[in-house]
Amino acid sequence: MDLGLLLILIHDLSSVVIRLASIAVIPQLHTPSAAMTWLLVIFFWPIPGLALYLVFGSFRLPARRAERHETILKNLDRSCCAAWDAEKPEEKDLPGGLLRLYRLASLAEKLGDMPPTGGNRMEIIDSTEEMARSLADDIDSAEHHVHLLYYIFARDGVTGPVLDALERAAARGVSCRLLVDSLGSAKFLKRKAPALREAGVKVVGALPLSMFRRDPLSARFDLRNHRKIAVIDGRVGYTGSHNMIEPSYGGKAKGLLWKDLTMRVEGPGTLQLQRVFLEDWYVETLELIDERAGEPLFSHDGEHLFQAVPSGPSYRTENYQRLVVSALHSASKEVVITTPYLIPDESLVEGLEVAVLNGADIKLVIPRRSDQFLVGKAAMAYYDLLMDKGVRIFLYDDGVIHAKTMSVDGNLCFFGSSNFDIRSFTLNFEINCVVYGEKTVAPILAEQKKFLEASTELSKLEWEKRPFLFKTVEGVAKLMSPLL
Repeated sequence: MDLGLLLILIHDLSSVVIRLASIAVIPQLHTPSAAMTWLLVIFFWPIPGLALYLVFGSFRLPARRAERHETILKNLDRSCCAAWDAEKPEEKDLPGGLLRLYRLASLAEKLGDMPPTGGNRMEIIDSTEEMARSLADDIDSAEHHVHLLYYIFARDGVTGPVLDALERAAARGVSCRLLVDSLGSAKFLKRKAPALREAGVKVVGALPLSMFRRDPLSARFDLRNHRKIAVIDGRVGYTGSHNMIEPSYGGKAKGLLWKDLTMRVEGPGTLQLQRVFLEDWYVETLELIDERAGEPLFSHDGEHLFQAVPSGPSYRTENYQRLVVSALHSASKEVVITTPYLIPDESLVEGLEVAVLNGADIKLVIPRRSDQFLVGKAAMAYYDLLMDKGVRIFLYDDGVIHAKTMSVDGNLCFFGSSNFDIRSFTLNFEINCVVYGEKTVAPILAEQKKFLEASTELSKLEWEKRPFLFKTVEGVAKLMSPLL
């Protein structure tokens, strides 16, 4: 038989086998929407599609990494956060005694294993430069330890003072640990981390890259640690959407500036951020840190309620997605969402629809121009559906809105690192916090108001006039949305 004919025969036969095997296996491992998307890719492109599936198809963690996560959770028992029980509010202590908020706080505790804590002081920081200066000042006052966890870390004119403060802290004997994502901070790990290590700072890359999981700790290539956490002496904590990089991200979006928000916390809430860091550090290093977390240096004289909700593939359910949808079902007045990336799953769309039917005014603020082509086009494919359901869409014109927030009825707010897309809900390790009460939520509402004032509401009539080619590209991108 001619060699060329033999190769064609092998290709055709293997393509049929791949298609049949995919039909048998993939629907058992994924949601219907994700399964249909993978089957579509594999049926049109069997061999390359199978290769893509082997790299990106599973969001399950390797057994070794999952075992480490379970081990650290058993070690970080309630004694690690001794202040929680003393500061946990009762139903009557929640703002207005609202049963809705109490139920949501209870759900958040069941999902993330951390209760709401009172006695916190909070400050919202909207400037990357201000955030870096504040963090550097707190590091300079550190006496015992500094713990930093960021998806993207770089040394530049804005972040340089933080790294300098970190080196000074290590020089005076403070225990300094820096955990960064191996993909988001790949250049930093290669070029800048060695000098930091020489200065006495422990630097570790999270989720080491491995295309086909040759390392028993490596997960799917694009499972990433997207968290942003800083804890100093168990006294001060930072979390939010700021990465540790100057706000243009190196000109990533043609010079547009990223607009982020970070929350600086003092009080019992810092222990919850500490716990998430300790979990991630142990999983990567097997180092069980004893930082005297049960005897923190913070005071309890604040007046704000704070609750951290970690999420990611190590949890049995999609923690943050469940919490967001639950809050939407209880909304009755106004919901404001800010996010750079929007790829909603069916539950989120239904939650938004229920909120509208219950009388809530839903305002969704997203960038006019996304820094990611395919993700941006997939988001646009949902605009018609959302507007048909009564959601108002506002396109942000003053840079790239990167703050991830959701306020509900003026007395509840979600705030953190998670986008409102399938990737953040399912694939990434994220950290979000819930804050309760009109006084606590007010500063975040003020920031959301600024974002709305810098945005233009999208008209349904105007949107329908876009060229057919644009609609086609958006439709194709939408087909890929379960995989983005």
